[in-house]
Amino acid sequence: MNKVKVLVVDDSATMRSLIAAVLRRDPEIEVVGTAEDPLDARTKIKELNPDVLTLDVEMPNMNGLDFLEKIMRLRPMPVVMVSTLTQAGTDVTLAAMEIGAVDAVSKPAVGVPASEAFADLAYKVKSAARARVRPLEPRQVQSHQGTYHADPSHILAIGSSTGGVEALLTILSAFPANCPATVITQHMPATFTRSFAQRLDKTSGAQVSEAVDGAVLQPGHIYLAPGGAYHLTVVGGRCRLVAADPVNGHRPSVDVLFESVARLGRPMTGVILTGMGKDGARGLLAMRQAGAQTFGQDEASCVVYGMPKAAYEMGAVQRQMPLTRLAPAILESCAVKGAKSSVA
Repeated sequence: MNKVKVLVVDDSATMRSLIAAVLRRDPEIEVVGTAEDPLDARTKIKELNPDVLTLDVEMPNMNGLDFLEKIMRLRPMPVVMVSTLTQAGTDVTLAAMEIGAVDAVSKPAVGVPASEAFADLAYKVKSAARARVRPLEPRQVQSHQGTYHADPSHILAIGSSTGGVEALLTILSAFPANCPATVITQHMPATFTRSFAQRLDKTSGAQVSEAVDGAVLQPGHIYLAPGGAYHLTVVGGRCRLVAADPVNGHRPSVDVLFESVARLGRPMTGVILTGMGKDGARGLLAMRQAGAQTFGQDEASCVVYGMPKAAYEMGAVQRQMPLTRLAPAILESCAVKGAKSSVA
């Protein structure tokens, strides 16, 4: 098996050394070089032909966001952003993931060992190497047209991982102010989920927020699982945050969310989007067996066709569709019976 070739780009010599050291511990990864800024990186990309780039957000000569945009336009390749824990760092990293970065990790906080802070860096780099990266194009922003009648008892549950930032922005931009009550688990570091919820809120017609324990699910509201310490579940029509061990290596886990929704005994729809691994497949099957309508993102539009593939092969997915066609189909499935919805 060929090793994943990685170029580490960071203006700090200490950080370059830390990242390279963490990655070199994985026998499936080869650090082919390091670069101190985008100009240095541009030369070394041509010389070393890496499979994956780790990219700092804030650098001299050209910031990471501008450099990423040039990469995605001229030589698309998998990029994992390495972000500071500041609000500005978080916002820029989310913008980078919209542009096409596959994933992100946070730099160590003061006093936190690099091995702990970068515990999942090697996994994310290897996942990124399998990603389908496309040239940068404007996102197809959809808008809801006409009158929409959501079934007030209907619950929509969505799960996503690698590539999910772009997928969720595309889908939720089409949601009207009276969309079905929606719960989402997106695999994402704890430092990013609140900012991501705010970003989604600006994009969608509905109200998007990070889920809090006890919140009552209401039409027109979308609840995003907070990253880190809890699983998001739904119990009796309320969000419940459960402190429990990771499931499928993730906390929050899509399986945990879907399985809780499957037990509600209410009209429901489940959607599984782009992501590495199989988290959500078993839970989506439980939802389908409980009477839910279920959707999966198709392979061609996925950044990583892992989670949707596992769910499809398990028989959990009723309809597999391109990302750009999912929003209208989802809304129709959650509408009052006989009501029609259109998205353009």
